Amino acid sequence: MIELKSARDREKMRRAGRVVAEVLAILRQAAVAGMATRELDAIAEAEIVRRGARPAFKGYHGYPASVCVSINQEVVHGIPGPRRLQPHDLVSLDLGAIVDGFVGDAAISFFIDSPPNPRAAELVRVTEASLYEGIKAFRPGGRLGDISHAVQSLCEAHGFSVVRDYVGHGIGRAMHEEPQVPNFGSPGQGILLRPGLALAIEPMVNLGGWEVEVLSDGWTVVTRDGSLSAHFEHTVFLDENGPEILTRLD
Repeated sequence: MIELKSARDREKMRRAGRVVAEVLAILRQAAVAGMATRELDAIAEAEIVRRGARPAFKGYHGYPASVCVSINQEVVHGIPGPRRLQPHDLVSLDLGAIVDGFVGDAAISFFIDSPPNPRAAELVRVTEASLYEGIKAFRPGGRLGDISHAVQSLCEAHGFSVVRDYVGHGIGRAMHEEPQVPNFGSPGQGILLRPGLALAIEPMVNLGGWEVEVLSDGWTVVTRDGSLSAHFEHTVFLDENGPEILTRLD
């Protein structure tokens, strides 16, 4: 069942989204070569709590940390630990926070120091651009497939592939609500997009093939061919005038 949110719900989600955006900005600034990924997790939890919020990820289905830190061929759900960031690493941070019972969720990808090559840099640029193409397609009267198609079209036009085993989702009182939001699909298909709908739109895009697998830790998802992967996400609320991004500082 898909729940449409009220204006009051949106205000609470704005506050949760603001926490996520602020903490991701802090983590992006803190991430440097030589830092252990568990240090990023400690910063994330402390900054979320300092803002009067709760980490949405820690303990969720047993996940042991407050932020997902995925590196290079890791697509999503990387667990922070002793591993240290290296120059040219592609780092994806996925973060959630809860304020007054509502969740904000967002992700960013970036390189430590500099990209290893131009094609890797293009992967990150295109993945982020595809997120905003998806958000532009999130319009009253449209269909869910419009979002999916917008993301897939841009990524595949540049020779990249979208992950199919993991998708975006509805969001609100729970981290994952209906509907699922694939990053692939056909325009004009799927549910009607109506005011009050809140979605976490999150392209996960690979330099190589779209196939993925889960490591023995039961969480970390990696590309099957070992290629780089990038991940961007925003929590977005739809009203009569169009989409509002709730996890962006500006």
